[in-house]
Amino acid sequence: MKMLKMAAGLAFFSALLFPEKHFNPPPAAAAGTYALHETHKDEKVTIAVDPCDTPEKAGIFKVNYKGYGFYPVRLVISNDSDQTLMLQGLKIEYITANKDKLQPATDADIYRRLVKPSKADTGKPGIRLPFPVGKKKEPLSKEVREEYESAQLLTVPVTPHSIHSGYLFFDMMDMSVEPGAHLYISGIKAGTQELFYFDIPMDKAPAEAAPSK
Repeated sequence: MKMLKMAAGLAFFSALLFPEKHFNPPPAAAAGTYALHETHKDEKVTIAVDPCDTPEKAGIFKVNYKGYGFYPVRLVISNDSDQTLMLQGLKIEYITANKDKLQPATDADIYRRLVKPSKADTGKPGIRLPFPVGKKKEPLSKEVREEYESAQLLTVPVTPHSIHSGYLFFDMMDMSVEPGAHLYISGIKAGTQELFYFDIPMDKAPAEAAPSK
């Protein structure tokens, strides 16, 4: 009986210290193992992009972001160097086949669209989002907010010989994903030195070697 009480107490405190995660994507592998990646051999850094372009990949989210006009992609950074990478100045652009340049959606962009879908197709499978009815009602559920906040890419330091990943959401409301798009990434620093930019085609593997500064 004493052991049962101890086990129950341990479970209770574990629940307090380690609350259930609402978003559990597959662990990120080394960036070089993904089909869409670019390696800077001199800088010892590889960045990969993994688009959520299949039902299986999109299914990790409770929210049907595609139905709201957003295109989620996972960014994976492998730092195989001996220096910490700084992401404070990180700049990312999704360049469409028509040369339109899209910045990742901001928190405000995401929340505004989820509350007021506009022309987005919300009839597709996905979590039903609570819309504000009264002044005191929260427009988005806690579950939706926690999932998005857990998923998004954080611009935190990437320590040597580690992998960092997160999701970006691009507003594709009035356009479709077409061959010829690519992801342009710049602003990453190792110490005071900025890395050479990464330019990753979204529909085919780019050349492995990229020049370094």
